[in-house]
Parts: sequence; structure tokens; C-alpha cells
Amino acid sequence: MSATELSRPIKVRPLPGDTLVIEADEAERTALAARFALTQVESLRAKIELEEKGKAIRATGHLDALIVQACAVSAEDFSVSISEPFVLKFMPVGMDANIDQEEEEIELEADDCDEIEYEGDTFDLGEAIAQTLGLAIDPYAEGPNADAARNAAGISEDDAPSGPLAEALAKLKKD
Repeated sequence: MSATELSRPIKVRPLPGDTLVIEADEAERTALAARFALTQVESLRAKIELEEKGKAIRATGHLDALIVQACAVSAEDFSVSISEPFVLKFMPVGMDANIDQEEEEIELEADDCDEIEYEGDTFDLGEAIAQTLGLAIDPYAEGPNADAARNAAGISEDDAPSGPLAEALAKLKKD
């Protein structure tokens, strides 16, 4: 297992009871900010419950974080609050993921998503939480001054794309 910014190795047997809480300290938050190209990770906290599902381990929980990132339009920093439920499935390397070898259409359920393989008798729950944070970050998030930056650059709603596709997308956005 390689070292990560938010490493929290968990022994498979016996699984810890109760609800686990992972909170990133200042050094971990600084390293995560660098990893995800953020200005700052002000807080990161996850509550997790672990449950054995045969040879696999299911982690169900909720991630809360406060980050500071640059606006995709103005490049000004702004705060973003992240509140994300998650379900992860940790499986020993080589364990059958319940997908047949034949090519067929399958429907994914919650237990089939976000599968993470591990080797040995531990898995890194902290790294899984770091990856969950990374997936929750909107790389094109717009801050409060995005419209002002567009106006200053001479880009307005009048310059927006037009045509049947643009109209269909605008209708979807309203709904």
C-alpha cells in the first residue's frame, strides 16, 4: 500500500465496529489541496459505516468538506461546500465482481458501483475518501463574480449559441 495524503488503513478482520469518522488534519488538507489543484481544503470530514458482504466490505457514509477553488471564468477564489453521500465496495484483488464473462447488457445497482480492490489484510479507507472528494469537485465551478468577468470580457447572453440544439438545451436547463 503506497502512502497517500489521507491514509487510513483499516484491517479487514475484525472490522472496527461503530461509525468511523475520518477528519483530515492541516497537513493532510494542504496535501489534498495540492493534489486536486485547489487553493485550500478548509475542512474534510467523513462518517462511515462498514459492513461485511461476503468477502467484500461495503462502506456507506457521508463526506462533508469546505474547499476554496478558483472560478472557471474569473479565476478568483471562492468557497464551495461539498456534502456528498457515498457507497464504496472494497474487494480482495481478483475477486469476481459479479459480472459475467459474456457480453451482455447489465443494470448496475449500488453494490456494483465504486469497487476498490485491495491486497493483503488491510484497505485504505482514507484514500477512498480522498478520491470521493476529488470526484465531488466541480472543475468548472463558477464563482459569484463570473458574470461580471464575462461582461468585462465582452461576452454576454446575446453571444450565446443559438439554433435548435441550443434551444433544446435551454429548455432542459429550465426544467
